[in-house]
Amino acid sequence: MSESDKKISRRRSLQTLGLLSAGVALSAMGVCEQPPPNQNQQHKTTKEKPMTTPSTSRMPAIFLPHGGGPWPFTNEPLFGSAKMWEDMSNYMKKLGQIPPSKPKAVLVISAHWEESVPTVQATKKPPMYYDYYGFPPESYEVQWPSPGAPELAGEILSLLQRAGLKTGKNDTRGFDHGTFVPLKLAYPDADIPTLQLSLKQGLDPKEHIKIGRAIAPLLEQGVFMIGSGMSYHNLRELIQYSGREIDHSKAFDEWLGESMLLDADKRETRLVEWLKAPNARLCHPREEHLIPLHVIAGAAGDAKATLPYRDVVMGAHLSAVHFG
Repeated sequence: MSESDKKISRRRSLQTLGLLSAGVALSAMGVCEQPPPNQNQQHKTTKEKPMTTPSTSRMPAIFLPHGGGPWPFTNEPLFGSAKMWEDMSNYMKKLGQIPPSKPKAVLVISAHWEESVPTVQATKKPPMYYDYYGFPPESYEVQWPSPGAPELAGEILSLLQRAGLKTGKNDTRGFDHGTFVPLKLAYPDADIPTLQLSLKQGLDPKEHIKIGRAIAPLLEQGVFMIGSGMSYHNLRELIQYSGREIDHSKAFDEWLGESMLLDADKRETRLVEWLKAPNARLCHPREEHLIPLHVIAGAAGDAKATLPYRDVVMGAHLSAVHFG
């Protein structure tokens, strides 16, 4: 093997490890990503459509794909060329233009945090939580020192409890990469209080729509709500990416886009019954990267959806969904 081939092999090995961030168990039915431990550490394409600014003061609720690991913050492009990530990067850099005014706070429902009950991050100054491994050294030096929002965390707990939900609070957890990757691009000044809300273990679709409904009043209080996951998340397929398109992702993405443009009741039914979608389990061997959408849709209520970002990244068809 030539020295050049050895370098390529080492790089691919690092990238594979990176995709297996936060713990991955391979099984006969596919790749199942396990939730990361609760710890803190110092982790061709359709072009995007113009983003429109809502006409009211109500904040939007959005679901976005956060990409692979710390993809924007390495010295060399990960998993492919820089061109492949260009549209996703441009989309995230414009996220701050979506709210009608500067948000009071940003609430992120990240695919990378699961607890036995919905748990709120109440950390006053959240540290960085590099919940990935095998990436270049510079990806562990990324900083996004946005302040936390412990008072808002208390309000969220109250809303959830009034909805009959058991809750938890974590006042030490840092920002995982489902949060700091998109928000460092959207808000590089890190000047908006930010906090996370966990998923609930079991990943029940109805339960997460209920969680979203419970926290919906936050949108009227200046809180910009972001569900951070991926509309396609079969790690085994993504790891094997070699420039080819993942055919089965297209049908699922088309179903998702069609479903989100339906009236609220019909789209909720589709979300609850998402396993009926084409290639559903093939696209999501484990659904933790899809379930943040259920929370966002629940919070959005009757708001109409738009699909401002649709792309093909690492061969997979991906979509973002905006409500409001």
